[in-house]
Formats: sequence, C-alpha cells, structure tokens
Amino acid sequence: MFPPLQDMYRIAPELVACFFGMLIMVVDPFVPRAHKEATANLGLLGALAALASILLMARHPGAAMRGLLFVDSFSVFLHLIIFGAAALVLLASDDYLKREGILQGEFYALVLFATCGMGIMASATELMTVFVGLEISSIASYILACYRRAALKSHESAMKYFLLGSFATAFFLYGVAMVYGATGSTSLAVIRAVAAHSAGHQVLLTLGFGMLFVGMAFKIATAPFQVWTPDVYEGAPTPVTALLASGSKAAAFAVLLRIVFTAFGDASGTWFWIIWTSAALTMVVGNFAAVVQSNIKRMLAYSSIAHAGYLLVAVAAAGAAGESSDAGIAAVLFYLVAYVLMKVGAFTIVSHLGGTGEQRLAIEDYAGLATRQPVTAACLALYMLSLLGLPLTAGFLGKLYIFQAALDARLIWLVVIMALTTVVGAFYYLRVIWVMYFREAQQEWTAAPLTPGVAAVMLLTVVGILALFFLPGPLMTFAMQSAASLR
Repeated sequence: MFPPLQDMYRIAPELVACFFGMLIMVVDPFVPRAHKEATANLGLLGALAALASILLMARHPGAAMRGLLFVDSFSVFLHLIIFGAAALVLLASDDYLKREGILQGEFYALVLFATCGMGIMASATELMTVFVGLEISSIASYILACYRRAALKSHESAMKYFLLGSFATAFFLYGVAMVYGATGSTSLAVIRAVAAHSAGHQVLLTLGFGMLFVGMAFKIATAPFQVWTPDVYEGAPTPVTALLASGSKAAAFAVLLRIVFTAFGDASGTWFWIIWTSAALTMVVGNFAAVVQSNIKRMLAYSSIAHAGYLLVAVAAAGAAGESSDAGIAAVLFYLVAYVLMKVGAFTIVSHLGGTGEQRLAIEDYAGLATRQPVTAACLALYMLSLLGLPLTAGFLGKLYIFQAALDARLIWLVVIMALTTVVGAFYYLRVIWVMYFREAQQEWTAAPLTPGVAAVMLLTVVGILALFFLPGPLMTFAMQSAASLR
C-alpha cells in the first residue's frame, strides 16, 4: 500500500536526496567526460533541494512510517545541520575532484545517499530504524573514504574505517538485542516506559546501553573508540573528511541524544557515568594528541575528537540536571552548528591548498600564506580562533553555553578538565596562525586562485561564525525548542 501523503512530506528531504542520487547514477554514464560538471551541478541542486524540502517537513510534524520516524523541532534542527553540511561540502568539492581527475557523478550520488542515511538517523524513534539509517550512511561513507583510487592511503583509510565500523555496528546490534530482551521493544518511547519500572532488568539495560554507546561513540569519535579517526581523516579525500567530521558526527549525536533522553531519560543512573568518563577521556586524548601533530588533517582529526568531548560534557550536564535538562541539550545543538561551520570551512581551505595529490598537508607548508593569499589565511585564522573558543566567534559562545550548563549541573571536575584541555588546545590552534603570519616559506609554491565554490563556502562559514556570536538569540531559541521536544 502506498504511504499516506503526510508521511511523504515528513520524509521529504530523504526522498529528494535519494531521487537526485539515483537520477545522477542513471544520467552520469551518458554525460561526456568533458562535461561532467553537469552531474556536479545536479548533485549540488539535489542537496539544495533536499535542504529546501526541510521546510515542507517542518510544516507537517508528527509520526511517519507507522511510528518508525518522528518529525519534531529536534529532527528539523538536525536535518538543517546535516543537509546544510552536505550542501557546503558539495559546493566546495568541484575544484578538488577536477584537480585529482576523479570528477564523476557517483561521488555526488554517494554523498546524497550518505546524507539520506544521516537524516533517517536524526528522525528515528526506533532502534532498528536507527540501524537502517546508520548502515545507509556508513556503506556510502566507506566507498567515499577510498574515492581516490590511485592513492594507497585512501585504500588504507577505507579498510580501517570499514573493519572498525563493522565491529562498532555489531556492538550496536548486540545492544539493541539486550535492550529488547529487557523491555520487549525497540521503540524508544516503549523502552522509556518499561525501563522506568523494571528494576529487575537494570543490569541487562546497563549492558545494552553500554553497547549502544560503543556503536555511537565510534561514529562520534570519542575515547577510547577514536583510534580510526586520524588515519581515516588523513587518507580520505578532504571533502569526504569534511562530511565525516560534520554531518556524520551531527547525525550520531542526534541518535545519542534520542537514546539518552527519550529512551533512558528516566534512568540517568544507567548512563551518566559512562558519558562522564568518556567526555573526560575524549577531551584529554584529543587535545594532547593534537599537540604533537605536524599534518594539518591529523591535527584537525584530533581536534574533532576533542570537540566531541566538549559536546559530551553538555550531554552529561543535561543528564545531571534531570527535569531541567533543556539548557544542556540546547548547548549541544548550538555547538553542533558552530562546529559544522568551523570544520567544513577549515577542511575546505585544506582541500584548496593541498594541491594535486594532497601533497601540501604539513602545517609548515602554510608558512607565509598570509602574504600569498591574505584572505584565505584570514579565514583559516578565524576558524582556528573559533575552534579554540576566543571571543567574537561562534566557538566562544558555544563553549560558554556548555560551561554554563555544566556549572549549573555542578559538574565541577568536568568543567576543570574542559578548561585545562582548552588551554592545551591553544597551542596547536595558535601554531597554525603563527606559521601563516610569522614564518617565511621554506620553499616557494603558488596557491591556486580561489574558485567560486570554495570562495562561497568560505564566505558562508565566516559569516555564519561571526553572526552566531553577535546574533545568537534566534538559533538558541530554536535549540531550546528542539531540546524541549526531545523529552
């Protein structure tokens, strides 16, 4: 039987993304190699159309597909982040793919399919639906990670990502099985109702949540499940790295927040210390490992791990706050927006400056960039300052909201660890700025002129980072509404 029209509206972004992905796969073989830009434009059009269709989805809140998916403020918020990140990545990818000689329609189709899976994860209210979205996203991501077929590192990164991702998926499924055994359901709402009154199954529920967390921690890249991140981020094509660091992480946090606050909201004792410990470990491991990196993609990978730790601090704060958890959840959502802007912008510049074969990835290669491309250097400096969390940037307000939520929840030790590790982070972020502005280039090389796509992404991300500092109110209001709809 054909699904009701209301259901089609509620999954409009996924339908649009899949439609354009399949259209590209059908059309691409008939497009001459000299005109592959046509499929690139079609891919970008698909991402923008899916982003626009979120407005249609937002106008029809409620359950879809017999309760497997649910449209509320939270899912709309995450869809905007995920599909917005995908659109930015595709906008900046054209120049990179041309330079590497791998401009094919399949790249754009795979990105759209991966984004579709992330969207399903953001709306899922049932653990098996989460698994379906996770697999759609993961399979496309595995292929994208080795898209530079001529590069050995790309193959290595994809193999590590695939093997470790498969183990993480197995843990997630074992967690689903244990939760089902304890509650008799995989629906998040039913799990919450049963878990609140099933004292006899607390051990099984705790083990189940632990395994679910392992599966999500792999996607989020939190310690001790972060070991794949630097190798995969370094070996994957840089636009793919940008997608993994932004959209994929946002989708995984969407699932984690739904599991924690929808399914286990009345049983915070089951998961609080798991989140607390992982947050502390992740901040320490991410920041201290980033200090010794000389490759900028690996440094940004460890930076991504550290920021996952900051986000987990807000999750722990929301759990400790009990009924008044909205501020912590809203801090996660606000920070995710700022984080996506910072990471997509930074990886776009890394992609632009890397040259053919991604040869210029050492931080020392950026010496003298301020004199060769002052605008590019200024934008990268802004991203670094925002990642560090200095005033006048979205990163500052994002960290401030997390600090406030953690202090209100009296998580003093997590606040101390976050503050100290942020100081450690200052070393490697400021080192990039120092190299660009105060070091002379050891060898001369000419950076390629900015292409329209790269320039557009830089402009959008810079404006977004500054606008969120000076006008945070509307986004924070939306984040608070989204947090309230989660419980």
